[in-house]
Amino acid sequence: MVIYGVYIVNKSGGLIFNLDHNLPKIETEKTFSYPLDINLEYEPKRISVSFGQRDGINVGHHLVSVNGMQVNGSVLEDGRDVREIIESKDSYPLSLKFSRPKMTTNEKIFLASMFYPLFAIASQLSPEPKSSGIEVLEADTFRLHCFQTLTGVKFMIFAENMQAGIDVLLRRIYELYADYVLKNPFYSLEMPIRCELFDTNLQALLDQVEKGGVASI
Repeated sequence: MVIYGVYIVNKSGGLIFNLDHNLPKIETEKTFSYPLDINLEYEPKRISVSFGQRDGINVGHHLVSVNGMQVNGSVLEDGRDVREIIESKDSYPLSLKFSRPKMTTNEKIFLASMFYPLFAIASQLSPEPKSSGIEVLEADTFRLHCFQTLTGVKFMIFAENMQAGIDVLLRRIYELYADYVLKNPFYSLEMPIRCELFDTNLQALLDQVEKGGVASI
């Protein structure tokens, strides 16, 4: 079983906890000839694909190395400017490696706030009263499983498709939340969760599930 991440959203739709557990690292390296047939956007902190895609390299992917040398912001490890190298015909052929970027904290907060109204819409569209809303959202490469408590707090897990028993895992995470977060005298409801004991026990639980399955808990 592979668990990609855990998110906790408060009753107002705000992201109060997230954990990237086992996200796949997607990198693609290709050798390019001059001129470069994809457009790059050069920023001080990163270089990313702004237009054109090929061979698994998509818009938004970041440049991580040039000829095997790591890219730090907009320069190589040896201090050379990446833009000058890429725009110089004499540099080619060039081996460029691109990677899918990790979501920033702000992007995760935005996505969590977007899920909140979708959950409410699903509840209202249900032909039966008092619907629980979205419990499973399936995509080609993952499933989102959601468990909402009586107080409106939502626990979400991103996992591989065809994984059984996620509902059991969600409730086990809720128990950890009740034991280590709600019983923490320094924690304020609806606020971001910063509890070392919760983090440690959650990580141990996910590792246990990935090794032995849900039956092991």
